[in-house]
Amino acid sequence: MWTIYRQTTASHVDHDLIEAAYVQPQLRALFPFHSHRSLNFSRCTGFPYTHDVPVVTPVDGRYRVTWWKTRSPHGPADIGEADNPRDAVALIVAHLPPECGPAVAGTANDLDKSDST
Repeated sequence: MWTIYRQTTASHVDHDLIEAAYVQPQLRALFPFHSHRSLNFSRCTGFPYTHDVPVVTPVDGRYRVTWWKTRSPHGPADIGEADNPRDAVALIVAHLPPECGPAVAGTANDLDKSDST
């Protein structure tokens, strides 16, 4: 998926943000996906994806980093804002879950099952 995002000409993809995330080994090991202009990362490659990694959304020339709405009963919870993609990516990396390893084949449901055994 990284290759697709890095090569796309789609206007909704922030290429500077994709490249900033790609150079970070911790994020490059995760599965990237876009939703409503936001760049998301998952610990699995299949849908439904995990939602325990921060999300970044370009907003008015800045970058808003939030938790998924499932982390907060009132919707996405703010982590912070950044003026550039590199700083936004640093916020994401700083808030990765413990032992956030490479994305695995399967879905979030599969990971939930393996975590409980």
